[in-house]
Amino acid sequence: MPMLQTAMVAVRDRQRLQEIVTVLLRHGLGDIADRLALRQWLPGSHAGGVHPAAEAATPPQRLRMALEQLGPTFVKLGQMLATRADLLPPEWTRELERLHAGVTPVPWDEIAPQVEEDLGAPVATVFPGFVAEPIAAASMAQVYRAALPDGRMVVLKVRRPGLRRRIDADLRLLDQLVAMASERWPELGRYRPSDVMANLAAALREELDFTQEGRNAEAIAAEMARRDDVCIPAIHWAWTSERLLVMDFVEGAAPGDAAALAAIGADGPRLARNGAEAFLQMVLEGGVFHADPHPGNLFALPDGRVAFIDFGMVGRLSPRRRQQLLSLLAAIVRGDADALSAVMLDVSEGGTPDLPALAAAAERFVARHAGGVHDLVQALDDFMAMVRDARLFLPADLALLFKALATADGMLRRLDPAIDLVATVAPLVRREMLARYSAEEIGRRGKAAAAQLYDVAGEVPQVLRLVLHHLKQGKVQAELEVKHLDRVSGAMERAATRLAIAIVAAAFILGLAPQLLALGPTWRGVPVFGLLGLVLAVGSLVVLLWSFRRRR
Repeated sequence: MPMLQTAMVAVRDRQRLQEIVTVLLRHGLGDIADRLALRQWLPGSHAGGVHPAAEAATPPQRLRMALEQLGPTFVKLGQMLATRADLLPPEWTRELERLHAGVTPVPWDEIAPQVEEDLGAPVATVFPGFVAEPIAAASMAQVYRAALPDGRMVVLKVRRPGLRRRIDADLRLLDQLVAMASERWPELGRYRPSDVMANLAAALREELDFTQEGRNAEAIAAEMARRDDVCIPAIHWAWTSERLLVMDFVEGAAPGDAAALAAIGADGPRLARNGAEAFLQMVLEGGVFHADPHPGNLFALPDGRVAFIDFGMVGRLSPRRRQQLLSLLAAIVRGDADALSAVMLDVSEGGTPDLPALAAAAERFVARHAGGVHDLVQALDDFMAMVRDARLFLPADLALLFKALATADGMLRRLDPAIDLVATVAPLVRREMLARYSAEEIGRRGKAAAAQLYDVAGEVPQVLRLVLHHLKQGKVQAELEVKHLDRVSGAMERAATRLAIAIVAAAFILGLAPQLLALGPTWRGVPVFGLLGLVLAVGSLVVLLWSFRRRR
């Protein structure tokens, strides 16, 4: 079936498929083309020999060069694979981290009609100070500088013409190629290729929509609002659309530009500390973080602030994921190998974990970092090795976070070689852990649990009656003698009744939790009546379940 589907796709995208096969062959990746029977799509028997640079390159280097030549879709795929150090060996991820898509800028004459269509007016009318020479050009967009009528400087990020159509075609082809590869290489199942493709498609489509990037910037700006040491450029929504993003121009010194930093009198250690605290606040408090904090996306401003730009790639952590991350960090800080193993199993998505290997790897990790984590990049490398050894599969959001942490650490060290990101995160972790177990948070969880128990309690009697009905009708296979069925059913019915009463009683008490938590005196900030209600609920369940167990 995948071969037939590939043939059908190729009718529409034949030229692009031929380009892909040619690039694979030119970069010494002919074994992939042969395994997938792709040479048949070439017009001739062969499309030239292997490129001389590829002949002398290692397999990871060949893959990186091929992905770069294939353009933005494949570059993005490689960048995503670079975050999967839990699956790929270091020599592959480090090579893929070097991916870049060097492109020739599209001439302004070719891109101007699209910009004017999005603006609904000539560019010079809206931006009298527009400069037609791009200040940056990448595979997805070009960036131009302009001035508003009031003199305020802005930048225009313009999507390259025809890009969505090409990326959609690439995604169609990749879907089919991945399906074929999964059939022919069953061992690829370990790498969850369908999940990788789903994440790739979602990430690309989000990056293609510049309104999403604007929303990302505003979400992070809201989280940073109480900090006076961070700058997030404002978005000008009046002129922003899917293909055009207009935001404030930020002028500052890049972390790696020593001369520019000296010219503005930058305080490197202070900037590094502020940048680290801001990034970690995004992760632990807001749950939306800059996923590509390389030196080109961070600037030191003359007024001492740190500016973050380019929010096309962000990571998101759900409240549950942030709680798991806190537990993971706490286990590492305490040097608790058992807790570390437990959290890793909780976080892992599927796979067939090797539990003895996990326990041994956790012990090695704790022993290696017994004196505290002082080198974050090395600690992350060790952690990912532990995940690989145990055959676990990290969720994509955590894999992206760990890659962003390593990138941020390297970038901040350009401002302050002595920066300790682990020491910086410690106060934030302590604060978040205290908030996690505060009276307010426990009360909130109690209310949520009460609501869920109350809903479940109403369904239990009906479900149990249904099970008993099926038992009496003989629709459930069980190794029971027929002559004892009535007696067994009667005993189960009485037991089910007691269990239902227990759950309903507990749910009734828990259902009053919101009122109990809001009334009465408090002791050290904890509502006495609310605490009493929770104790009664748990106690009623324990007593009745113990009674149920004795009478089975």
